[in-house]
Amino acid sequence: MPRPSSPTAERVERPWGWFENLGNGNGDGDGDGYLVKRLLIRSGARISLQKHRHRSEHWVVVAGEGLLQIDGDRIPATPGTSVFIPQGTLHRATAGSSDLLLVEVQRGAELREDDIERFDDDFGRAGDSGAG
Repeated sequence: MPRPSSPTAERVERPWGWFENLGNGNGDGDGDGYLVKRLLIRSGARISLQKHRHRSEHWVVVAGEGLLQIDGDRIPATPGTSVFIPQGTLHRATAGSSDLLLVEVQRGAELREDDIERFDDDFGRAGDSGAG
């Protein structure tokens, strides 16, 4: 069994905040079908309403507060909140009055930043399929 890679913690800035890839199955970017990320959504910001064709996600709120939208359900986000997002499910995270920090575990055969189909976006990227 491959050993988890050490966290690279390379921060990638986005208009809503940032994310860091913490590791995957074998450290080469392909993983063993999983990728772990940390996302910070700045106070009052939100990621696009999106879905993925090739992966599911599991979010755990580790700090802050806000709202998680999963296929029309609205779930208050507080530390300890955990949600599973099946492949192909519309979802979005919104930070409230404080920054929202999530740990995300992606599972799937293809774990790429361009596996994002946007339906609504505060930064003009709706209809876009790609990173960011």
